[in-house]
Amino acid sequence: MNDPAIQRRWLVALLIVYAALAFLTYATGLANELMPGQELPPEMTRWPGWVFGLANAGIVLVVYGLMGLVGLYIARRLGLPGVIRLGAGCRRLFWAPLGLGVVVGIVMAAADAAFAAVGTGRDGLLHPAFPMSLIASASAGIGEEIAFRLFVMSLWAGLLNLVLGPLGKRRWALWGGNGLAALAFAAAHLPAVMFMLGAETLAAVPPLLMAEVFLLNGIVGVVAGERYARDGLVAAAGVHFWADVIWHVLWPPLAGLLLAG
Repeated sequence: MNDPAIQRRWLVALLIVYAALAFLTYATGLANELMPGQELPPEMTRWPGWVFGLANAGIVLVVYGLMGLVGLYIARRLGLPGVIRLGAGCRRLFWAPLGLGVVVGIVMAAADAAFAAVGTGRDGLLHPAFPMSLIASASAGIGEEIAFRLFVMSLWAGLLNLVLGPLGKRRWALWGGNGLAALAFAAAHLPAVMFMLGAETLAAVPPLLMAEVFLLNGIVGVVAGERYARDGLVAAAGVHFWADVIWHVLWPPLAGLLLAG
């Protein structure tokens, strides 16, 4: 049985790691490498990096903490494992997410190369420089999974279950919540794409590039959502992290070598 107190302790532990990563990103100046070729706005460089680091760490603890607690409450009502399925074992909580994440990362890299080949107007999507790419992978694995799986997916699954649950269709409610959360997760990446292109409106984003953003992020979201429903947030974060390691850390230098060849 998943003790609510233990679930909250796991959530706090993940929040502390995420807050530490947020602080490190700004305190060390690595935030400048989040988007290659783009600098932070002048108003964000007038204060020491540690000030913005502390501010972001505080935002993480408050905002993501609230989302996490709400998500945990809904997950418990739905009978979902929450942050972690206690007793699931290393195979389900580490090795399965690792394997799935690697496969998803490879699929993303292959799809990115295919989209670039047929003409998105770019040589693939941009990636943070190392070591920011590794920090970004860990941050996204925790933060985005708290937001889009523990909170958004649980919320939508809970709402759908109000209608489908009495009909014995709880599984449909979970998959519906998973799909809607994956769409929201993909859409949340559009502002970064607009920033990358210098576009002021979504209409300025090429349709093929928008399709790539939704496809790649949708794949991550659906697979992570399936792991969340099965074994909890820790498993979903593992899928997301390892997929991002392939996608952000390993794929860019490999793509560079392939293009050079």
